[in-house]
Amino acid sequence: MKVIHFIAGIDKGGGGTTEYMRLLSTALKKHMEIVVATKKTSNPIDIEGVRVKFFQTSTLRWFSMLKEFREFLLEEKPDIVHINGIWSPQNWGFQKIAQELGIKVIISPHGMLEPWILSRNYWKKRLGMFFYQNKAIQKAEFLHTTAEMEALNIQYLGYKTPIHIIPNGIDLNDIKGIKENYGTKKIVFLSRIHPKKGIELLLEAWRNCNTNGWNLEIAGNGNDCYIAGLSKSAQDLKNVNFVGAKYGKEKWDFLRSADVMILPTHSENFGIVIAEALALGVPVITTQGTPWEDLEIHECGWWISLSVSNLEKIISEVIQTSAAELETMGRNGRKLVAEKYEIRAVANEMNDLYKKILN
Repeated sequence: MKVIHFIAGIDKGGGGTTEYMRLLSTALKKHMEIVVATKKTSNPIDIEGVRVKFFQTSTLRWFSMLKEFREFLLEEKPDIVHINGIWSPQNWGFQKIAQELGIKVIISPHGMLEPWILSRNYWKKRLGMFFYQNKAIQKAEFLHTTAEMEALNIQYLGYKTPIHIIPNGIDLNDIKGIKENYGTKKIVFLSRIHPKKGIELLLEAWRNCNTNGWNLEIAGNGNDCYIAGLSKSAQDLKNVNFVGAKYGKEKWDFLRSADVMILPTHSENFGIVIAEALALGVPVITTQGTPWEDLEIHECGWWISLSVSNLEKIISEVIQTSAAELETMGRNGRKLVAEKYEIRAVANEMNDLYKKILN
């Protein structure tokens, strides 16, 4: 079996979908031939053992781009095309050519049909739906979502395309050493720095809490002007620091240094950094805009409705939680990830889905 994954980009600044693409394609290559097709960017990640085809994509060269997609697909002859993400005309164009050639297509929206996302740039998305995206979703063989919450939100929009739920996963072999020392009195944020992530609310809540003796460190990349504005707004908070992007070993060391990781996001179809923190033994605070009810079910974190007052309450609770309690939560989190979110189990489920589509 040969599967081509099309994704808008795999640049290092691309966030969780980029890491998902690396992890999934690396695990899937043991089951089948995997090719990743994507936009050419200045700083793409390396996906070991997986062939990557870069395209110079642009709506200004739409027809020549579609011709390149067609020539590529005719040469590769994949059994399935898996489209990762929506709204990009290039994703739709690749799907369009694949289906014209009789190739079966599956779409992973990656949270891009969630209510909060749809409310942003509302009219632009309405136009996208009208001209191409609605038909693309309807014509796919399957939709893949990472959680029941995402599937229900898509069904609420009226789509009848079959949906298959497979969570994202992480490679536990990537985890170099688990957390051992609790009581560092540090909370960390690690994600793309974007208005969706709720950092403004976090800073306001932190300002309203008695955090003496505790530190908040915010790591990630994003729009330079936006980050500068956030940093300026936090100048009065002497125990808050913006520490830049973290990759590789530096990322794992950063997460491991924390007593708690926080992701106060408005919307996330999965939130791979949550699984990464749990795998290290770091309890997590996140919101009901993510599908992480498991945090409460398995007693390894806090799953809250997003508001400043709720963040204040949870931050105050964390400050009062003993190092021994945090360690117990950390152990619970590691066990949860090993049993439910290991990437090899995820790849097995995806392989089964591809076989189902072909049959």
